[in-house]
Amino acid sequence: MTMDGTVVVPGTTMGAQWVDDVLLAGEASDVCFRLPTPIDRGMLRRLVRDRQSELAESGLRPGGGAALRLPPSMAFITHLLAVWRLGGQAILLDHRLTDYEVRRAIERLVPQVVVSPERTVAPGLRTFVDVDTAVASYSGHPAGTAHAVIQLSSGSTGPSKVIGRTAEDLVEEVLRYTRIEGVPQRGERVILLPSMVHVLGLVGGLMYGLHAGVELVPPARLTGDAIIQAIASQKSPATVLGVPFHIGLLASVNEPPKLPQFKRMTTGGELVPAAISSAFEDKFQVPLGNMYGMTEVGVIGTDLFGRHRPAIQPAPGIEVRAVDGELYVRRPESPYLGLSDPNRWADGWLRTKDAGVVDPETGLVSIRGRLDSQVSVGGLKVDLTEVEYTLGTLRGVEAAVVVYDGAITAYLQLNQPREVARIEADLAHLLASYKRPRSVRLVDQLPRTTTGKLVRDVTVLRKAAP
Repeated sequence: MTMDGTVVVPGTTMGAQWVDDVLLAGEASDVCFRLPTPIDRGMLRRLVRDRQSELAESGLRPGGGAALRLPPSMAFITHLLAVWRLGGQAILLDHRLTDYEVRRAIERLVPQVVVSPERTVAPGLRTFVDVDTAVASYSGHPAGTAHAVIQLSSGSTGPSKVIGRTAEDLVEEVLRYTRIEGVPQRGERVILLPSMVHVLGLVGGLMYGLHAGVELVPPARLTGDAIIQAIASQKSPATVLGVPFHIGLLASVNEPPKLPQFKRMTTGGELVPAAISSAFEDKFQVPLGNMYGMTEVGVIGTDLFGRHRPAIQPAPGIEVRAVDGELYVRRPESPYLGLSDPNRWADGWLRTKDAGVVDPETGLVSIRGRLDSQVSVGGLKVDLTEVEYTLGTLRGVEAAVVVYDGAITAYLQLNQPREVARIEADLAHLLASYKRPRSVRLVDQLPRTTTGKLVRDVTVLRKAAP
């Protein structure tokens, strides 16, 4: 601790004062959240101080870790800020993980305290809940690293990775958002749909919103009508922040009212097919912005006005290059806990595992899908992302996942009844025969990760479509 009382986290150059300076500064009367009851900055600071005292009494010390297994709630927000303000490391565990998954994570990361709901949280469509918490002491050991936050990757194509980010890195990303044209400004609102356990909701929603003086508004329920109601609840401009799954919720509203305060929707997580983006913009008469990022980095690039679709402009301070058709992002150190994997990070560059190109003249980045989507069929190269995209343009196809398991297989979720034979006939007009799926399987609901990404694990997909 320094002479002015600032807690200095071992292994970093930034003390815990960053929480007050970057996230909690501002007039006490400024509204931070509408739940729908407004929570102003003064009340938030008091709640965080109370949580900090509780965590300290339970054994959390500067440099120690606290595992947060909480649903989206004020309890999650205040505990997270309290951990950071105490100089601790926040280990974020999605509340939807199984007890087995949580136990494995805790045994590996060894936090000093574990914060969980006092009672089981009932599943449902609520995006924000009231929850009482229980704080359990787990160990007396300091955190194994000096990272401010530990997150688990979404694991859409395999097991989750453990990723650490420092306070400096988080602050740098928050400030990066302030330099992106089109982000919400002070006095505006963000209708917050993605989970704050994951990077889009955490930094792009919660942290940026607190720093920029933007009101954060979780809708009452995760339905199209509830999102519309949240937009219409105030006259100030509103940006909807979500993932492609949430576009479908809004699109399900048959006759939305006029919403002059609806400024734009910004999505991250995966590419949005052109047909879906066009249909959304036609219906709501607002831009559908795209954001590309990774848990390991945060925001990498954006196209918030839909000017460059499907390409994106690298975010300020982010350097992207393409090597043999794969996108690399410059990072000063490996984001992964444990030994650095040279297959993912080496010599200051992180492999994204995404296929893409960088335009040498404009610097625009075009993402072509996952690198592992490139397969060979009879000696001919097939990009499974192209097949997925083409399927998504067909009438009645709401979502598609295409995998290679000895042959090209498509899993489709429909929004209207269609026979597989008709879908295959339509596809025959659009794709060469060697690119077309050998089998098409219909599922009621395609599996998704906790961040809303479509799951591409063959084993999971087979279970969904026996």
